[in-house]
Amino acid sequence: MAGKEARETGGRKGREEASDRIFTVPNIISLIRLCLVPIFLVLLFNGYDLMATFLFALAAGTDWVDGQIARRTHAVSRLGQLLDPAVDRILMIAGVAGLFLVGRLPLWIILVVLIRDLALLVGGAVLLKRYRVRVAVVYAGKVATTLLFVGFAGLLLNWPLLNGLGVVDAAWLPGLAAGPYSWGIWFVYAGLVLALLTTVYYALSALAKVRAAKREAASAQPERR
Repeated sequence: MAGKEARETGGRKGREEASDRIFTVPNIISLIRLCLVPIFLVLLFNGYDLMATFLFALAAGTDWVDGQIARRTHAVSRLGQLLDPAVDRILMIAGVAGLFLVGRLPLWIILVVLIRDLALLVGGAVLLKRYRVRVAVVYAGKVATTLLFVGFAGLLLNWPLLNGLGVVDAAWLPGLAAGPYSWGIWFVYAGLVLALLTTVYYALSALAKVRAAKREAASAQPERR
């Protein structure tokens, strides 16, 4: 048992290579991204669509940059592992909330995004605290986030506008309903579908890890007695 734990611990350390450093280049980039959020909202609410889009794209795009820097310079830190996804969530929430307030995004899309993020956040915290397990982020989840960010950027830019398909008569389904709408809505739809699929994967993966943790705890009981 001890040998197994040592191998698992060593394997995790080798994969994560996480340090306790705070002032790393990736962490500083994440903090700069966080500071861009209120500036983006001010620009959006004052009608500066092009500048707001540029700032949103800059904040979203540098997520990939700080991740690459962290891995290639071996600057992965425990703070960064928490800060980077937190900034992603804050940026996404600011984007959907801002788009809703300026009338470019229906409420149901915001609710889906917020409820999913809240479920992942709370579920991840419970898993870590109660069972000491963590579900790793999958590549498909990153793709979903990228699609959503591209879609939100298109809605922010609000140009060019494309004619809707007109297959439904529902204003809450822009793009599918008739009338002009930003091309970004199609990226949002694709991102939502992929995000929901990855959420199902995370739930199944978490369930498997919890069962494994319970079996390991049960097998350790006789040894303690």
